[in-house]
Parts: sequence; C-alpha cells; structure tokens
Amino acid sequence: MRGQDGMDERSAVLEALDNASQPGWRVKTIFTTGEVAEVCKISQQTVIRCFDSGQLKGFRVPASKFRRIPRDALIEFMKANGIPLENLGSGKTRVVIVDDDPAIVEMLEDLLTRDGRFEVKSAANGFDAGAIVQEFKPDILLLDYMLPDINGNVVCRRIRKDPKLNHIKIIIVSGAVSEAEIGDLRKAGADDFIKKPFDIDKLVSRMVELLKA
Repeated sequence: MRGQDGMDERSAVLEALDNASQPGWRVKTIFTTGEVAEVCKISQQTVIRCFDSGQLKGFRVPASKFRRIPRDALIEFMKANGIPLENLGSGKTRVVIVDDDPAIVEMLEDLLTRDGRFEVKSAANGFDAGAIVQEFKPDILLLDYMLPDINGNVVCRRIRKDPKLNHIKIIIVSGAVSEAEIGDLRKAGADDFIKKPFDIDKLVSRMVELLKA
C-alpha cells in the first residue's frame, strides 16, 4: 500500500538526494531506504519490505515514518544476501592533492596514507588534476590556489558545474592570499581555506568535518 508512508519515503529520498551518489557511500554511516536500494541494486519497495520484516535492521526517525539503516546493518544484510560489498566502495575517503610544490605533495601523501582512512592521488597542475578528478572522483580536493596553468577559482567553478563532481569538498591550501581572494574562492565553490604553513592534524579534522556536513 502506498499511502502517507510511501509519500514519507519519497520525501526522505529527495531530502538525501545529494548524498546518494556513490562517492559519498564510502563515508556514510546512516542510509535511507532509497540509498540502500541504490547500493544493493534492488527496488526501494523491496528494501522497505525487508526492513519491516526484520531482515534489514535499522530504526525509524522519531516523530516520523522515515526508515534509517546503519552502515553495519547494511553490510550484514548485503553479506546475508550475496550482494557485493564493493558497491559501498573501498571504505576509504578519496583525496586528490593539487599542488606544484613537490615537498608539500610528498608530505601530505605520506601523512594521509599513513593515517589509514584516506586513499590519495596527486597532481602538479590543473590539466592533470582535471583528468585525475574525472577518473578518481574524490571525496575531497586539497587545492593550491595558484597553479602553473590555472587558478583555484576556475577549478572550483568547473567542479561545481559538473553534477557528477559536485559532491567533492574543496579545501584551498595556499600561502599569500588576500581576504578578497578568499571571498572569491568561496563564491566560486570552495568549502574552506587553510593557510600555509598549516597544522596537519587541524587539516585532517577539517576534512572529516566537511564530509559529515
């Protein structure tokens, strides 16, 4: 039956539409029934039936009929039904570092890789960055403001215009940038700005905060 409950579920899907792309699944901890349907390649009504019968564990949002499924419960359901866990991604946050300073790139690659939560690629210019971003589809872009062939504003605008890449969180990492330039970067689509030299722990904390936003 598709009464008010069905309407609530459709509303839930619309509410979470921006988070339903595959890159975001690698870091999500709570899923809607629509997202579970996408991950498992089954219909949303099948997901709802499995939830209501207890085959798929989860909870209802207080004061609503919205169903929510924790990541652990989803993985258990996928294993029980032979659904490939690869559909959820590697489990690591994908990061692309774009900077023409080899020392900065090497330091960030080393620290983020050793952290264990990140899968990292890098580029030294805007051209290479564009190709890597299209193929790798990162969750976060750590972007130097001034590159040899392009500036950060242009990169931000191009990413924000592409629906397949719009989920990417962009952090500008640079040295001498004025307040006006920072404002322009935010208008172009940057999520945050961190000035060099920076504290790596604070940078990682900010990356995690943005992914949860």
